[in-house]
Amino acid sequence: MSRTVFCEYLKKDAAGLDFQLYPGDLGKRIFNSISKEAFALWQAKQIMLINEKKLNMMNPEHRQFLEQQMEAFLFEGQEIEIEGYKPPAS
Repeated sequence: MSRTVFCEYLKKDAAGLDFQLYPGDLGKRIFNSISKEAFALWQAKQIMLINEKKLNMMNPEHRQFLEQQMEAFLFEGQEIEIEGYKPPAS
């Protein structure tokens, strides 16, 4: 049975994550207030950011940049700009 959270990103009740996917206090905050759907949206953006900016996850500065982008996307509602990416017309 899935748990329900009020998703801060989607601004509605939605299925919550099954377990904490990110460490520390930020991970607890994500687990408690971000839905599976919103986290999946972030993961798609994260992949594009890593690829476009050629981020190395062994580099602490790159990990810190990605964490800042994650917080801005999930909790502040900021759209992440991916250079050269144009979303498909819907």
